[in-house]
Amino acid sequence: MSMPMDTARKVADAVLYEGYLLYPYRASAPKNRVRWQFGVLVPPEFTATAEPSASVTECLLERSANALVRLRLRFLHVKERRVERAVRAGGFRPVHRLECGDIVHLTFDEATEREVDTVLPMPHLLGTERTVVVRVPGDRAEEPIRTASGDTRGRVVTEHQPLRAVLRVMAERLPGPYGLLKLRIRLENVTGPVRPDVPREQALRHSLVAAHLLIGVTSGAFLSLTDPPEWARAATDCCRNQNTWPVLVGAPGHRDVVLSSPIILYDHPDIAPESPGDLFDSTEIDEMLHLRTITLTEGEKAEARATDPRAAEIIRRAGDLPPELVERLHGAIRHLGEPATPPAPTPWWDPSADVATSPDTDSVTVAGVEIAKGCRVRLVPGSRRADAHDMFLAGRSAQVEAVLRDVDGGTYLAVTLDDDLGADLHRSHGRFLYFAPDEVRPIDAEGLPIEIEDEGRAAGGAEGARTAGGEEAEA
Repeated sequence: MSMPMDTARKVADAVLYEGYLLYPYRASAPKNRVRWQFGVLVPPEFTATAEPSASVTECLLERSANALVRLRLRFLHVKERRVERAVRAGGFRPVHRLECGDIVHLTFDEATEREVDTVLPMPHLLGTERTVVVRVPGDRAEEPIRTASGDTRGRVVTEHQPLRAVLRVMAERLPGPYGLLKLRIRLENVTGPVRPDVPREQALRHSLVAAHLLIGVTSGAFLSLTDPPEWARAATDCCRNQNTWPVLVGAPGHRDVVLSSPIILYDHPDIAPESPGDLFDSTEIDEMLHLRTITLTEGEKAEARATDPRAAEIIRRAGDLPPELVERLHGAIRHLGEPATPPAPTPWWDPSADVATSPDTDSVTVAGVEIAKGCRVRLVPGSRRADAHDMFLAGRSAQVEAVLRDVDGGTYLAVTLDDDLGADLHRSHGRFLYFAPDEVRPIDAEGLPIEIEDEGRAAGGAEGARTAGGEEAEA
């Protein structure tokens, strides 16, 4: 295949083995008793679980009408590994565990990588569905387990069940001035017959596990479905992907290869260069998994080695990793420097955006009294309010927390109720009640109206004074 496809292989390998075997890498661990949760395509007759038998990938290309489409189907083929003990009467009996000297043998399924490559000319796909049949034959092998004296203690039987899958590929031109093509690939597991109620462990041996596609073109380019250009957004919204997630792979800026992955990724994913090897959990932290692996007891490590050859490699690597490589796992700085873009300006609705306003120090005159933060008022909600809840606030005293102005120049008072047990909490969260100046009356610390002489009394032409509440009081 092409170089970009080979470059994308590291990421594809991480997808292939995502969740293959989880820490603590032992067959007895509960998390390893239900295996292969990602990208499983079961036989169509198997209905005991809700797992699908097919996936659909749809992606967009531009300037690719004469391209060659390179498809690489990759998946794991489950290999049954069964340990059998030799019996005196002759023959063998399946067992979960068999020890022979210092070696432990466990019954635990493994998996074999499978790859199928095909190349299809784009002109042959336009308006026509092409079918690619994938056949993987079954096989069986036996390995004797012998003692140091040469006696047969048992055997290990490994077996692959035959698989059959189909790729259905077609392309169509999309209407519009951009000359876009939509490529559609349906991957189906057509292995059968399999009883619908067989245990899942058996159905997995007839399944495509961690199935994914690498799709490349020799000319033109794919469009990102994760972050498409604005002019192509309507076309990307029409793509329907089932049980898969197509992303651009390879070096950033390259758009000639797509990975159709069973797990959600971002465009141009990469493996951290500090990672010393696969831990079967690429979304985890290598340092944490490494440190926890080296803390396993010798008995646990022995079981992990017997569980799977790949688990044995993890145990070996964790024990042999030199200090300088362990230190690299602690973290890395990828970029240094100034931010690529200047900080965004303060939004217009933020009070600090207008230097002419200061909610903490501004004031407003109500009935001749200057009202600012910290003043106390009595609430008299106006008739223009339509909220029936306001009737419960009428006559209650409150403290002014801020004097605010809206974009139209209107003034409002933010207040908290004096008898509200949650006033301190509301104050700390900035959650207030809001009233116009004509909906409050100034009061003093005792809750009494503040008396202010009106203009008539000051001129000597009035007999009485009015309170801030508008009621006539004795002079």
